[in-house]
Amino acid sequence: MGKITILPETTGNPISLIGMRAGVCWGGDTEDPEKNYKRGMDCILSNHGRTMEYVNVEMIIDGYSARVIREWYTHIGGAPTRLQSSTRYINYQDGFDYIVPHAIRRDDEAMAEYTKAMQNIQESLKRLEELGVAREDSAMLLPLGMSTKIVDKRNLRNLVDMSRQRMCTRAYWEYREMFHDICKALSDYSEEWKWVVENLFLPKCEVAGKCTEKKSCGRYPKE
Repeated sequence: MGKITILPETTGNPISLIGMRAGVCWGGDTEDPEKNYKRGMDCILSNHGRTMEYVNVEMIIDGYSARVIREWYTHIGGAPTRLQSSTRYINYQDGFDYIVPHAIRRDDEAMAEYTKAMQNIQESLKRLEELGVAREDSAMLLPLGMSTKIVDKRNLRNLVDMSRQRMCTRAYWEYREMFHDICKALSDYSEEWKWVVENLFLPKCEVAGKCTEKKSCGRYPKE
């Protein structure tokens, strides 16, 4: 669906970096890679979450809806920052890409209606441009289903916390798919990231051993 690009500023070996930063305050040997890795694992397994804030993640998130990116912005812990495609300067009058929910895509009649609505918006944007309306004003017509692009910066602790909510079966479907894509991209970035994703990125039911939601999907018992 969308595309995740992990930028080179992202920490290559998160576990080792955690061990190096902790080693400074523990009076440990930070020159030995094996000791750094072991110390980093100790921090993670001991749930010393603050050490994860030193792990930097920078990525381009492209081709997901403006709606799901609004939800992405709600995870503001750990001082993340981001830039998003401008609706003031980018020319959308010649069309824009948009996301089609699976439930609509499966129904031909619903798909036709959805597509027609998007085409009507595109035609209105073009007409408003011809009438001299500034893009910052005509952009009010743009739908939340329009795909967008952001450059995002955050840390590992924030992503681990995000996984608790967004890997839940009851989370918004597009967010679950986007987070899966992020997991895949990070796993491919390095072997240490692969371990981190497989062992730390978990829905809250797997961490708690039970469902904490009011309405359970049935994956784990309530108690």
